[in-house]
Amino acid sequence: MSDAIESQGAKLEIGTGSGGADSITAITEAGIMQVTSAGHGNSAGDVGAFASVGGMTELNGQTLMIIATETDEMFFDVDSTGYTTYTSGGTFTPVTYTEVSEVTDWDGPGGAAAVIDVSHLQSTAKEKMMGLMDEGQLTLTVNWIPSDTGQLALQTARAARTLKNFRLTYSDGTIQTFSAYVLNFSTAVSVDDRVVGSITLEISGLVTTT
Repeated sequence: MSDAIESQGAKLEIGTGSGGADSITAITEAGIMQVTSAGHGNSAGDVGAFASVGGMTELNGQTLMIIATETDEMFFDVDSTGYTTYTSGGTFTPVTYTEVSEVTDWDGPGGAAAVIDVSHLQSTAKEKMMGLMDEGQLTLTVNWIPSDTGQLALQTARAARTLKNFRLTYSDGTIQTFSAYVLNFSTAVSVDDRVVGSITLEISGLVTTT
Protein backbone atom coordinates (compact mmCIF):
# COMPACT_ATOMS: atom_id res chain seq x y z
CA MET A 1 0.00 0.00 0.00
CA SER A 2 1.26 3.48 -0.86
CA ASP A 3 2.26 5.83 1.96
CA ALA A 4 1.22 8.84 -0.12
CA ILE A 5 -0.79 11.48 1.75
CA GLU A 6 -4.12 12.51 0.26
CA SER A 7 -4.33 16.25 -0.29
CA GLN A 8 -8.07 16.42 0.36
CA GLY A 9 -8.74 17.43 3.97
CA ALA A 10 -5.56 19.50 4.41
CA LYS A 11 -6.02 22.91 6.01
CA LEU A 12 -4.16 26.14 6.75
CA GLU A 13 -4.63 28.08 9.99
CA ILE A 14 -3.31 31.45 11.15
CA GLY A 15 -2.59 32.29 14.78
CA THR A 16 -5.06 34.90 15.93
CA GLY A 17 -4.93 34.78 19.72
CA SER A 18 -3.83 32.86 22.77
CA GLY A 19 -5.38 30.39 25.17
CA GLY A 20 -5.09 30.27 28.93
CA ALA A 21 -1.57 30.23 30.37
CA ASP A 22 -0.39 26.89 31.77
CA SER A 23 1.67 27.11 34.97
CA ILE A 24 5.04 25.36 34.84
CA THR A 25 6.49 23.50 37.83
CA ALA A 26 9.53 21.76 36.30
CA ILE A 27 11.72 21.73 33.17
CA THR A 28 14.41 19.17 32.42
CA GLU A 29 17.84 19.78 30.95
CA ALA A 30 17.79 17.12 28.24
CA GLY A 31 18.07 16.47 24.52
CA ILE A 32 14.27 16.41 24.37
CA MET A 33 13.08 19.05 26.82
CA GLN A 34 10.31 17.97 29.19
CA VAL A 35 8.05 20.59 30.76
CA THR A 36 5.78 19.74 33.69
CA SER A 37 2.42 21.54 33.87
CA ALA A 38 -0.40 19.79 35.74
CA GLY A 39 -3.44 19.09 33.55
CA HIS A 40 -2.20 21.34 30.73
CA GLY A 41 -4.67 19.96 28.14
CA ASN A 42 -2.41 20.63 25.16
CA SER A 43 -1.66 18.23 22.30
CA ALA A 44 1.24 17.40 19.99
CA GLY A 45 1.40 20.06 17.30
CA ASP A 46 0.25 22.87 19.57
CA VAL A 47 2.47 25.94 19.67
CA GLY A 48 2.91 28.29 22.59
CA ALA A 49 5.06 30.98 24.16
CA PHE A 50 7.15 30.73 27.32
CA ALA A 51 7.27 33.59 29.84
CA SER A 52 8.46 34.34 33.37
CA VAL A 53 10.52 31.15 33.63
CA GLY A 54 12.89 31.27 36.61
CA GLY A 55 16.45 30.05 36.14
CA MET A 56 16.08 28.70 32.59
CA THR A 57 15.52 32.20 31.28
CA GLU A 58 16.70 31.19 27.78
CA LEU A 59 13.11 30.01 27.19
CA ASN A 60 11.45 33.33 27.93
CA GLY A 61 10.02 34.83 24.76
CA GLN A 62 10.46 31.63 22.73
CA THR A 63 7.52 30.17 20.82
CA LEU A 64 7.88 26.39 20.46
CA MET A 65 5.84 23.43 19.22
CA ILE A 66 4.92 20.45 21.40
CA ILE A 67 6.03 17.14 19.86
CA ALA A 68 4.40 14.79 22.42
CA THR A 69 2.38 15.00 25.61
CA GLU A 70 1.37 13.12 28.75
CA THR A 71 -1.29 14.22 31.24
CA ASP A 72 1.05 16.58 33.09
CA GLU A 73 4.01 16.70 30.70
CA MET A 74 4.84 18.43 27.43
CA PHE A 75 7.84 17.45 25.30
CA PHE A 76 9.74 19.75 22.93
CA ASP A 77 12.37 19.01 20.28
CA VAL A 78 14.76 21.35 22.05
CA ASP A 79 18.17 20.45 23.46
CA SER A 80 18.14 22.18 26.83
CA THR A 81 21.28 20.51 28.20
CA GLY A 82 23.21 23.74 27.91
CA TYR A 83 20.49 25.92 29.41
CA THR A 84 20.58 27.39 32.90
CA THR A 85 18.99 25.11 35.51
CA TYR A 86 15.27 25.72 36.03
CA THR A 87 14.41 27.15 39.45
CA SER A 88 10.71 28.03 39.61
CA GLY A 89 7.62 29.48 37.99
CA GLY A 90 6.92 30.29 34.38
CA THR A 91 4.03 29.86 31.99
CA PHE A 92 3.36 28.27 28.61
CA THR A 93 0.61 30.05 26.69
CA PRO A 94 -0.73 28.18 23.64
CA VAL A 95 -1.49 29.98 20.39
CA THR A 96 -5.10 29.77 19.18
CA TYR A 97 -5.72 29.44 15.46
CA THR A 98 -8.36 30.44 12.92
CA GLU A 99 -8.77 28.34 9.78
CA VAL A 100 -8.41 30.05 6.41
CA SER A 101 -11.49 28.88 4.49
CA GLU A 102 -11.85 27.90 0.83
CA VAL A 103 -8.18 27.14 0.19
CA THR A 104 -7.92 25.41 -3.19
CA ASP A 105 -4.16 24.77 -3.33
CA TRP A 106 -0.83 25.71 -1.81
CA ASP A 107 2.81 25.40 -2.78
CA GLY A 108 5.55 25.23 -0.14
CA PRO A 109 7.08 25.55 2.33
CA GLY A 110 10.37 25.42 0.49
CA GLY A 111 13.43 27.47 -0.28
CA ALA A 112 17.14 27.27 -0.91
CA ALA A 113 20.05 28.21 1.28
CA ALA A 114 22.60 30.65 -0.05
CA VAL A 115 25.76 29.17 -1.51
CA ILE A 116 28.85 30.88 -0.06
CA ASP A 117 31.96 30.91 -2.20
CA VAL A 118 35.00 30.13 -0.04
CA SER A 119 37.46 29.65 -2.95
CA HIS A 120 40.99 31.00 -2.45
CA LEU A 121 44.17 31.43 -4.47
CA GLN A 122 45.28 27.85 -3.88
CA SER A 123 41.91 26.35 -4.87
CA THR A 124 41.95 24.04 -7.88
CA ALA A 125 38.15 24.24 -8.26
CA LYS A 126 35.36 26.28 -6.75
CA GLU A 127 34.99 25.60 -3.02
CA LYS A 128 31.69 26.30 -1.38
CA MET A 129 29.83 26.15 1.90
CA MET A 130 26.12 26.18 2.64
CA GLY A 131 24.54 29.29 4.06
CA LEU A 132 21.69 29.50 6.52
CA MET A 133 18.60 27.37 5.95
CA ASP A 134 15.92 29.31 4.08
CA GLU A 135 12.39 27.86 4.27
CA GLY A 136 11.29 30.21 1.49
CA GLN A 137 7.64 30.95 0.85
CA LEU A 138 4.23 29.35 0.92
CA THR A 139 1.90 30.48 -1.84
CA LEU A 140 -1.79 29.62 -1.83
CA THR A 141 -5.01 30.24 -3.69
CA VAL A 142 -8.45 30.71 -2.14
CA ASN A 143 -11.99 31.25 -3.28
CA TRP A 144 -12.20 34.83 -2.04
CA ILE A 145 -14.77 35.33 0.71
CA PRO A 146 -14.56 38.90 2.08
CA SER A 147 -16.31 37.95 5.33
CA ASP A 148 -14.18 34.87 6.15
CA THR A 149 -12.39 35.42 9.46
CA GLY A 150 -9.27 33.54 8.36
CA GLN A 151 -8.91 35.46 5.13
CA LEU A 152 -9.56 38.71 6.99
CA ALA A 153 -6.82 37.78 9.50
CA LEU A 154 -4.38 37.37 6.60
CA GLN A 155 -5.28 40.79 5.22
CA THR A 156 -4.97 42.38 8.67
CA ALA A 157 -1.55 40.80 9.21
CA ARG A 158 -0.39 42.09 5.82
CA ALA A 159 -1.54 45.63 6.56
CA ALA A 160 0.08 45.60 10.00
CA ARG A 161 3.29 43.95 8.74
CA THR A 162 3.22 41.57 11.69
CA LEU A 163 4.92 38.18 12.01
CA LYS A 164 2.23 35.53 12.55
CA ASN A 165 2.17 31.87 13.52
CA PHE A 166 0.79 29.42 10.95
CA ARG A 167 -0.19 25.75 11.07
CA LEU A 168 -0.62 23.30 8.19
CA THR A 169 -2.52 20.11 9.00
CA TYR A 170 -2.50 17.23 6.52
CA SER A 171 -5.03 14.44 6.05
CA ASP A 172 -2.85 11.89 7.88
CA GLY A 173 -2.52 14.12 10.95
CA THR A 174 0.95 15.46 10.11
CA ILE A 175 1.34 19.07 11.31
CA GLN A 176 3.77 21.75 10.17
CA THR A 177 4.11 25.03 12.05
CA PHE A 178 6.06 28.15 11.16
CA SER A 179 6.13 31.93 11.45
CA ALA A 180 5.64 34.12 8.40
CA TYR A 181 4.77 37.55 7.07
CA VAL A 182 1.87 37.99 4.65
CA LEU A 183 3.59 39.56 1.65
CA ASN A 184 0.72 39.54 -0.78
CA PHE A 185 -3.06 39.16 -0.88
CA SER A 186 -4.42 39.95 -4.33
CA THR A 187 -7.63 39.06 -6.15
CA ALA A 188 -8.27 38.11 -9.77
CA VAL A 189 -11.52 38.20 -11.74
CA SER A 190 -12.34 36.67 -15.12
CA VAL A 191 -15.47 36.02 -17.16
CA ASP A 192 -17.71 33.19 -16.00
CA ASP A 193 -15.46 32.27 -13.08
CA ARG A 194 -15.09 32.76 -9.35
CA VAL A 195 -13.11 35.57 -7.71
CA VAL A 196 -9.75 34.11 -6.72
CA GLY A 197 -7.44 35.29 -3.95
CA SER A 198 -3.69 34.75 -4.31
CA ILE A 199 -1.60 34.89 -1.13
CA THR A 200 2.14 34.76 -0.47
CA LEU A 201 3.62 34.01 2.96
CA GLU A 202 7.31 34.77 3.57
CA ILE A 203 8.57 32.27 6.14
CA SER A 204 10.91 33.45 8.91
CA GLY A 205 12.85 30.77 10.80
CA LEU A 206 12.41 27.02 10.63
CA VAL A 207 9.39 24.92 9.72
CA THR A 208 8.67 22.32 12.41
CA THR A 209 6.99 19.03 11.49
CA THR A 210 5.37 16.53 13.82
